Amino acid sequence: MTDLSLSPNAPVSPARSETARRAVDVIFLVNGTVYATWAVNIPVVRDHLGLTAAQVGLALLAVGLGSLASMPLTGGWTARFGSARVTQVAVVLALLSLLPPLLAPNLATLLLALAVMGAANGALDVAMNAQGVTVERRLARPVMSRFHAYFSLGGVVGALLGTLLVGRVPLLAHGLLVVATTTLAGLLAGRLLLPDLPETGAGGETARSGTRSRLSPAVLLLGALCFLGMLSEGANYDWAALYFRDVLGLAGGNSGIGYAAFVTAMTLGRWFGDAARARLGDERTVRGGALLTAAGLGLALIVREPLPATLGFALSGLGLSNVVPVLYGTAGHALAGRGIAQVATLGYAGFLLGPPAIGFVAEHLGLPAALGLALAGAVLVAVLGGRAFALVRGRNRAEAVQSI
Repeated sequence: MTDLSLSPNAPVSPARSETARRAVDVIFLVNGTVYATWAVNIPVVRDHLGLTAAQVGLALLAVGLGSLASMPLTGGWTARFGSARVTQVAVVLALLSLLPPLLAPNLATLLLALAVMGAANGALDVAMNAQGVTVERRLARPVMSRFHAYFSLGGVVGALLGTLLVGRVPLLAHGLLVVATTTLAGLLAGRLLLPDLPETGAGGETARSGTRSRLSPAVLLLGALCFLGMLSEGANYDWAALYFRDVLGLAGGNSGIGYAAFVTAMTLGRWFGDAARARLGDERTVRGGALLTAAGLGLALIVREPLPATLGFALSGLGLSNVVPVLYGTAGHALAGRGIAQVATLGYAGFLLGPPAIGFVAEHLGLPAALGLALAGAVLVAVLGGRAFALVRGRNRAEAVQSI
């Protein structure tokens, strides 16, 4: 068991740091599993409550609004209590929050339950990424991309489990099985996390002692890049299958080929992303990945044939795979848990608002033109990325001078 009362400055053995890394792997994995379990059961809940398409959209919006409400608050909690303690609490709440939406008797109760689920998951998103930065600093090597790969892998596990259980066992039994196993794993993993290293800001004050949450230029630009990256990511997730069906004319299960290519490439990109970061550096990883995404989407939108489009969506997933993890890590290293919270909040707005905006444009100009927004967002990440990382480097140099 990790003694979280240990001084942050106390030495931590490499073996203990590796144990903490594996614990964070587990937390990302179970979070992805539970989120996917909800996703595969949306049709079941819809049919049980007799919801319209608009009401389903409202329910999904409740999840996003709950996340946006909790993310800024979690930055303060991690600064005050440490990312390990906040992660320990948030992971249990996030995993348990799966059950109320599955049991909701009406739309009003469902909306409330999903808002709570979104808030718990938003808090966990910030806290576990802040703990990931702590582990990365203790290990002195990149590991953030692999953490996000475990979240993607958890999504695959949840989806496969859903394929086996949905329609074959009662909804409550499915939910209880997932919640029981993931909560046990989350509790055990939470006991192995590390205390945060102190973050010293300009003038010598520690980040934990500060109470201000001013949005610095570095936070604003990193948040804007995260917004654009998540807009492109959400566009791929939500519109790839429709693009293959409505634009390319693929019917039935074949319409999911582009989505499958995107998700698979993203998972693989995150799995090997830390090696790329170590070789190329964070800035090149983000900007190069954004350019690869733009090239992939361009291929899919210009050459409207199934094979090139599948390759295009795969390139898009590979390029986007490390954009958000690296931006989270950059914010955490430079600005501590509060910085992750601010950047994550701004970024998540892109994931929430991007797909509906693309839908609005698609209604008037067609889906290919609408997906051009995602392509443009990726280009902007590549263009503005240099300025964002320059701001972070300048901030770090200024703080280094202040600490002398």
